[in-house]
Amino acid sequence: MDARLGQGTAGLDLRAEIERLRKERNAVILAHYYQKPELQDLADFVGDSLDLSRKAAETDAEVIAFCGVRFMAETAKILSPDKIVVLPDMNAGCSLEDSCPPEQFAAFRAQHPDHIALTYINCSVEVKALSDIIVTSSSAERILAQIPPEQKIIFGPDRNLGGYLTRVTEREMLLWPGVCIVHEAFSETELLKLKAQHPGAPIAAHPECPPHILDHADYVGSTRGILEFAQSFPGDTLIVATEPHIIHQMEKALPGKTFIGAPGADGNCNCNICPYMALNDMEKLYLALRDLNPRIEIEEDMRLKAKKSLDRMLEMASSSVGYGDLGPVRVTGD
Repeated sequence: MDARLGQGTAGLDLRAEIERLRKERNAVILAHYYQKPELQDLADFVGDSLDLSRKAAETDAEVIAFCGVRFMAETAKILSPDKIVVLPDMNAGCSLEDSCPPEQFAAFRAQHPDHIALTYINCSVEVKALSDIIVTSSSAERILAQIPPEQKIIFGPDRNLGGYLTRVTEREMLLWPGVCIVHEAFSETELLKLKAQHPGAPIAAHPECPPHILDHADYVGSTRGILEFAQSFPGDTLIVATEPHIIHQMEKALPGKTFIGAPGADGNCNCNICPYMALNDMEKLYLALRDLNPRIEIEEDMRLKAKKSLDRMLEMASSSVGYGDLGPVRVTGD
């Protein structure tokens, strides 16, 4: 529990104070699609994990306030080492990151020296440093297509994304057994019940979902890809199988359409709200900008090793700019 919470913030207009500090600190505020609507609405940029870090790196901001989870803020620091990067709540982790401790991943790699490591961006800076190429959900297929078929591959930490890639590319890979607890929570039985209540409504799903959910999807793609599908599907109702806070952007862009979060085992989407993303709030963002803390710090040698795998991804996925994680949308500001 942050001892600062509630101390000296009672009665403050937090939004006005955040706006004041944004200017005083020369800060850029980033918010992932899975953040609470009030954080999305005040951010300079809303987007996927990598797109936000790349866009922030292009600004002249001295401070990056990242409303997301820790690995995302680390990526921002990797790409912007001279900027101060703060995360409203340092406990905002990720189940995929937690599933892949660096020492275990290093030992696993050592057991398979003839494999390269293709690693999903949802991992720690230490695991990035142990990887050959980082991928995002929108760039992974393009990158796989450039790797010689005889090259053996370790894919981690998300076994569901790795399994999906194997199915669509017919490329066998050795999968690390991690999962996203949010996408694992969707219930096939409840999804089919919802589908029966809305006949004709397509289902858009993130590839972090398990196969029994993806089998029913009409579209599978990154969060940005799902948003683009929402703008193009011909009907008036869409079922969305990813963290439900993304629906905020859909409803803002398309107020005449209906968006329904895919249900969990209890028949609603409450269990599919990411508990890590939910740790960030307006008060913590205000405190992070006021105190420039909690701050992301990465030792330079580690940063350079991690950046090497990110740079390799950007080289190989340059053709995917504008298709998901490499193409952010600016939602506020000039």
